[in-house]
Order: sequence, then C-alpha cells, then structure tokens
Amino acid sequence: MAHNLFYNEQTGKHSFFSVKEKAWHGLGQVVEDYPTSAEAIRYAGLDYMVEKRPLFTNSLPNELNEMAESIDFPKINVPNYFATVRTDNSTVLGVVGKDYEVVQNADAFQFFDAIVGGETGIKYETAGALGKGERIFITAKLPDFIKVGKQDLIEQYLFLTTSHDGFGSITAAFTPIRIVCNNTLNAALRNRTTAIKIRHTASANDRLKQAHTLMGISHKMGEELQELFNY
Repeated sequence: MAHNLFYNEQTGKHSFFSVKEKAWHGLGQVVEDYPTSAEAIRYAGLDYMVEKRPLFTNSLPNELNEMAESIDFPKINVPNYFATVRTDNSTVLGVVGKDYEVVQNADAFQFFDAIVGGETGIKYETAGALGKGERIFITAKLPDFIKVGKQDLIEQYLFLTTSHDGFGSITAAFTPIRIVCNNTLNAALRNRTTAIKIRHTASANDRLKQAHTLMGISHKMGEELQELFNY
C-alpha cells in the first residue's frame, strides 16, 4: 500500500480527507466545501489523543517469557524511555525519550489558525494519518489577504507534518504538491521551500504558534484597512 493511510477499523474509514478532488487512491472522505480546523480534524480521522506511557520489561530470562504470559511476574521499569500510545485504540506508535513532548493533532492545526488570528480563512485542502497514526499531514491554502515575504506564494500549498513515534521534527513549509498519501508527502518534503523545523520539546507548542512569523507569513488586512481609512 503505497498510500500508507491508516484504516480505522472502529469507524470503517481511512484517515484522510480531500476537498472536491478525489485522490488517486480513491480513499477517505471527499467534501465539497473547505472545512474549519475542527471539521478537518474530524473528516481526516485525526480526532485522537496521544499519551506518553512508562515502558516495562519482564524480569525473567527469555526462555521463561512464555510462562510469564500466564503468571503475574514483576516487571522492570525501563528508565528515561516511554511509549507513545493512541488513547482511542491503545496502539503503540513509538518509543521516545524523557524530553520528548507530544504535540497533539489538534495543536498542529493551531499553526494554521494562528496565521489569521483565529479568523476563518485558511482553506484546508487535505489532511490524513499514515501508518498506525504515527505521522500526520495537513495541507492548506492561505487566504488572499495573506502575504508571504516578497514572493507570491499564495498559489502554492502550505503544509505541516509531524510524528508521534520519535522520528523527525515538526515541519512546516510551502510546496507545489497536493499531499494525499505517503508518497506525495515524501515528494513535498523533497520539493519544499520556506521551511521551518521544530523539535518535540517542552516549547514545541509555543514555537508552533509563532512559526508563521519565522516563515515570513504576515497578515496584510491591517495594512489594507489603514490605506482604506486614509483614503
């Protein structure tokens, strides 16, 4: 499965949504209108939480592990390492260190919402979860009143991807590629511009909210209103 989209057995749906255009794999939900961030999270099946949970190992030699399945033997805690686990289905997504901070899927959308100060205007094109849900992606277009540095990048897609397995940073960038699967995400990462990366540390959420300023994305509405009022 080159698309690698997560199939949720509880809902019977693939974790992916697309606006108007059906993806090449024909999976997920196709919606007619651009959704809000709350709607996009639900359409894409990203409405799950991830927790860091302690890791344990058996206190027995390997040859006795089969016996441990039927007898309650003591466990040994694995210090400084944790499992990242989906709370909706208890799936282990990865193993991370003590300094790793989970960035929830809903928090990833705050990056887009922060660009327009919470106003409706971001045009969410696609979003989805890959593998078991350990990696997510979101692609969007900016409103017409958003400026990106000195370049006209409005027609390109702004995308964000993050993972819950401890591999890779939070990445936000521009790309001409409409991301609909694992292959197109990899292509977008290879053909990205004006990119920023954020590590999964305690300050990740705060940095994520301010990332658009580091990418040169600014809100022109105030400038345009000032010119209108002066006129």
